[in-house]
Amino acid sequence: MTSKPSLIGQSQEDISLALSELNLPKFRARQIFEWLYARGATSFEEMTDLPKSLREQLDGLFSLKRVDLSKELISFDETRKWLLKLADGNEIETVFIPEKSRGTLCISSQVGCTLTCKFCHTGTQLLVRNLSAAEIVAQFMHAKDVFADWPSTKEDRRLTNIVMMGMGEPLYNYENVAKALKIIMDPKGLGLSKRRITLSTSGVVPEINRCGEELGVNLAISLHAVTDELRNQIMPINKKYPLKELLEACRNYPVVQTRGRITFEYVMLKDINDSIVDAKGLVKLIKGIPAKINLIPFNPWPGTDYECSSQQDINKFAKILEEAGYTSPIRTPRGQDIFAACGQLKSESERVRKRI
Repeated sequence: MTSKPSLIGQSQEDISLALSELNLPKFRARQIFEWLYARGATSFEEMTDLPKSLREQLDGLFSLKRVDLSKELISFDETRKWLLKLADGNEIETVFIPEKSRGTLCISSQVGCTLTCKFCHTGTQLLVRNLSAAEIVAQFMHAKDVFADWPSTKEDRRLTNIVMMGMGEPLYNYENVAKALKIIMDPKGLGLSKRRITLSTSGVVPEINRCGEELGVNLAISLHAVTDELRNQIMPINKKYPLKELLEACRNYPVVQTRGRITFEYVMLKDINDSIVDAKGLVKLIKGIPAKINLIPFNPWPGTDYECSSQQDINKFAKILEEAGYTSPIRTPRGQDIFAACGQLKSESERVRKRI
């Protein structure tokens, strides 16, 4: 026996195609789509504008299952981290960061990570697999369930922003990430504006422009070094896409050409990338790019060899950037006590070895 396919993660076109095999009209797909994503229905029985016989038929054919919660941790600063179990038993982490004016959900795109950035805990967990569009959308829907944040048009929503900064490299799972974000941005669905979504990449250059053209979301670059020599050491992806190519892609990113700026993420590593020379090098490197620079105090994790820069050195670094005209906030670490801060996410899922 096989489990029923879930409609979570399916676009309106997907749902319409599935219903066409039942000889149902297209407007039923629109109704189901809105019930799923705009109203957060967890059962077909809730879809009261569908005939009862149809609801029963759909319930026999399809599932509306999201993800299972394995564990919830709540930090002293009210940051929440959810360990979510997927249908195949693998697990991912999703983090909610509350602030006075907004609530941001940090979403994962892979189980583990394609990359091996030396300062990142997630990077010590090799890639297990990409997440499906359903598994990406389900993280957002799980958070909305937790906070009773339905319907999507609710005025006092807890969830106002998304950052694709969880486990994994989003642009190495572009097709599924794009499908999920299109559902999240659909005004008839989850209805979150593209201006409230930021996708973070370590620099997968070929997909950056595509992301801008097709999705139009904000772009964050995990930079962390101002020379190819250092970036090659701490971020091996730089050997494939060096700084010159990465910065050129940033200059040409469609959002920059119209309304916005690039966010550069820069983790502060003691005696590695935090000198006055590094700060001046960063100003020179991004010259001409409308930008904001987030300075991130390094968040330690078990087994790391790195230390966080001193507050004095971080302040000096920020001052140089601000004097050059760049907004350079020093990020306040959130959820460190539950390992929910930037660079600390990791699950116990491991790569499945092929048996010969």
